[in-house]
Amino acid sequence: MGQSTSTVNNCPMSLSPVFVSDDVLADEIAISSHGDYTKDIPDDCLAYVFQFLAGGDRSRCSLVCKRWLRVEGQSRYRLSLNARAGILSLVPSLFERFDSVSKLSLRCDRKSFSLNDEALAMISVLCRKITRLKLHGCRQITDLGMAVLAQNCKSLKKVSFGSCTFGAKGMNAVLDQCSALEELSIKRLRGIYNGNELIRPSAAASSLKSICLKDLVNGQIYEPLVIGCKELRTLRIIRCFGDWDKVLGMIGSENSLLTEIRLEKLQVSDLALVAISKCLKIEILHMVKTAECSNSGIVSVAASCKQLRKLRIDGWRMNRIGDEGLIAIGKHCLNLQELVLIGVNATHLSLTAIAANCRKLERLALCGSLSIGDSEIACIAAKCLALKKLCIGGCAISNVGIEAIAWGCPSLIKVKVKKCRGVSTRAMDWLQGRRASLVVNFDSTSEMEVQDSSGNDAGGEESGMDFSFLSEVVVLADGRREALAG
Repeated sequence: MGQSTSTVNNCPMSLSPVFVSDDVLADEIAISSHGDYTKDIPDDCLAYVFQFLAGGDRSRCSLVCKRWLRVEGQSRYRLSLNARAGILSLVPSLFERFDSVSKLSLRCDRKSFSLNDEALAMISVLCRKITRLKLHGCRQITDLGMAVLAQNCKSLKKVSFGSCTFGAKGMNAVLDQCSALEELSIKRLRGIYNGNELIRPSAAASSLKSICLKDLVNGQIYEPLVIGCKELRTLRIIRCFGDWDKVLGMIGSENSLLTEIRLEKLQVSDLALVAISKCLKIEILHMVKTAECSNSGIVSVAASCKQLRKLRIDGWRMNRIGDEGLIAIGKHCLNLQELVLIGVNATHLSLTAIAANCRKLERLALCGSLSIGDSEIACIAAKCLALKKLCIGGCAISNVGIEAIAWGCPSLIKVKVKKCRGVSTRAMDWLQGRRASLVVNFDSTSEMEVQDSSGNDAGGEESGMDFSFLSEVVVLADGRREALAG
């Protein structure tokens, strides 16, 4: 029925070892052992396979043969080196093998001497393809080495400098030469002791989109840099000395593209928040331990920044931010998806406004607040229909609040309750039994390591927004400070 006539199969038949004698099987194994089937794999396919291997496995596989060593080296685009002084003699051979590196990290521990200007200059000559560079702990690099680096690596797009000792001339050399620079992170840069020479954006003014300044004693010399970048989208200023109201005031009046601002342990007041309110495209705002900010500034931001999606406020138990500011958030910020309140005495008045109006709210964290109790949790459970992740730490809730969670929040997939003394293990077990698909994390008594809320690296990228980012000091209802960790 339409079938063609049978033909003779000339392919060699390979029988199962069950039907083959031991002598024949031994002969077949001997023949196959002489062939290297990997020789037929093209170099680009082999390189593609290497991309799926972890670092250790990749390094071990590269030692199989000379060809694999060559292909692995040519296909490695990221390289992280221990940048001690002894690396100088290894630089030529390293970058002869890894000649396609575009992301380079040079780190040195604080107890060792780092690579010097000569080694950095040699790297900049041999590795001209780099677009991302990290220099951390390289204290033997001076302005001269940075100038040579900037001259040879003009295609840099992302740079991060941490715990280095070069000065303003070295920093300005990078900004002068690297006109494609998009992201700049500066942390604990100790080589600039006075404000005789300011840091200016220069050629990078039109390309810089992200700036992170962290732990800078003389952060004010970066004012021209921050103000002069008109294309800036993300600004993070963390633990930098000086009065930043003026800088943020000038940014607010001249930059209309900012979408993310993070301020942590800064001398800023409501004047800065009023300036931020002029940045109408703000979507992410973090205010961590900005003691002089109050409800007035929050109201200004809420009334203008209606695209706000993520808001984090650490009130430091100063009682300057409360219901008034949060009610304004609930009234105006209808696109809010994530809200983190630490040491902010919110009540059912403000939480009702947020729960009723912010229908897109998916992630909520309430930590270290004496005023948040069962009635506030009941309000959230009844009205936050889109809420997926809830974290409660160091608040005055009891088993009654846990019961409210069990019957409300239909979209909830994860809940964390920590350091809430009124909540029992039995209630949390009942919650787990009542909603089997819910991920429940409960800790009321275990001692946890105390760490600062700024311990995480704010220059990093935000992930899938698990509440692991709440590994931080939380002020409990009785005034003690303990860590709330994921």
